[in-house]
Amino acid sequence: MGRKPKTKTERQKNEEAKNKKPNENKMIPRLRGIRDILPDEYRYWDLVLNKAESMIKYYGFLRTETPVLENVALYERSTGKQTDIVSKEMYTFIDRDNERVALRPEATPGLVRSYIEHGMFSLPMQPVKLYWIGNLFRREKPQAGRYRQFSQIDLEIFGEAGAVADAQIILIGYNLFKELQIDAQVQINSIGCPNCRPEYVKKLIEYYKQRPVRNKLCPDCKKRLIKNPLRLLDCKEESCVNARAAAPQIIDHLCEECRDHFVKVLEYLDELNVVYTLNPFLVRGLDYYNRTVFEFWSEDSEQGRQDALGGGGRYDYLVEYMGGRPTPACGWGIGAERMILKIKEKNIPLVDANQPNIFVAQLGEASKRKAMNFFEELRRRGYKAAQNFVKDNLKAQLELANKLAVKLTLILGQKEMMDGTILIRDMESGMQEVFDFKKVYEELDKRLK
Repeated sequence: MGRKPKTKTERQKNEEAKNKKPNENKMIPRLRGIRDILPDEYRYWDLVLNKAESMIKYYGFLRTETPVLENVALYERSTGKQTDIVSKEMYTFIDRDNERVALRPEATPGLVRSYIEHGMFSLPMQPVKLYWIGNLFRREKPQAGRYRQFSQIDLEIFGEAGAVADAQIILIGYNLFKELQIDAQVQINSIGCPNCRPEYVKKLIEYYKQRPVRNKLCPDCKKRLIKNPLRLLDCKEESCVNARAAAPQIIDHLCEECRDHFVKVLEYLDELNVVYTLNPFLVRGLDYYNRTVFEFWSEDSEQGRQDALGGGGRYDYLVEYMGGRPTPACGWGIGAERMILKIKEKNIPLVDANQPNIFVAQLGEASKRKAMNFFEELRRRGYKAAQNFVKDNLKAQLELANKLAVKLTLILGQKEMMDGTILIRDMESGMQEVFDFKKVYEELDKRLK
């Protein structure tokens, strides 16, 4: 009988793995929950961002920018240490200067800091109306329409306490979805103020402390009952949704000022024909909100599902709490990825505003040089033209012109160079005509009119 072969010990395996050279040519994949946006998809991004900017600017909002990196304390103070964004989802690290730094998880705290730091309360134009477009970072579980790096459009009004501000920002979001052909509904509620909310929270705690109700709560909500009871209404777990069915509604406990404010907001929305649904369980996931809160849901949303397209509300105490002077404020954030997902789901046709209708083709080295100068002149004059000067084969150039679905192809060859002419080919009929090069723009204007 032969000897039984020895099996490798765990230590030997670890040593071999340590000494094994890594494959330097192996591709390094992207991180989980973070994705590339390829050129073809950028058509959707251009549509959404261009439409949003155009509409927001029409209402008098000015663009601003804030850093991707901020002090962790900014979000701990503004958003609340118990909020999931701060406690679970922030990307944080300590830099070489021993400062606690965070990748931006939401836009509003940075905008509030910027408002205070740059003394915007003294600007001649009041209220201050700002918009922001950028990337946010949260370590959430990736799913459809939700990524760990995502883009958001953010709108803020600083210095206006009236209900008209709430109504206008809701109207802008509502109109944006309509312009993009996304069927969206407004879910709206009021969560009161520091004067009336405490009494309501007491009644909410009394309700949830009942044993049959408490037993239905998920582990997170059992903690929220002690730390942040209002967030019990925001949980999406099925058992917690069932538990809140008979919970007291905050709208029944608003003080007179909060009730009047909310009624005015709804009256404005009625006058503006904004379709909305009163949602007594809507509280939003951030602690700094007061009075009006709202979300935009797609028409096929089911209550309780986390598929809101965006949302916001009023935060009248945050600026002062962050070190500024008392300043009423309100705003919203809308996720760009979620809007794009809805556009794709509906197969909404995209119209490319930069679609070329002219292709410049060339044949021969001298013709290529002239064609390149000609193409630059077309650009300066505002024509929408395309080219592929790296190709020398005319057939390959015409094939690309066909793919681009241009109306006309302008061809410069050796003969055209000698004669001072240019060949204009109608791509639909295939007919070609020779024209004096000096009259080419006149002919283009006639054909493209």
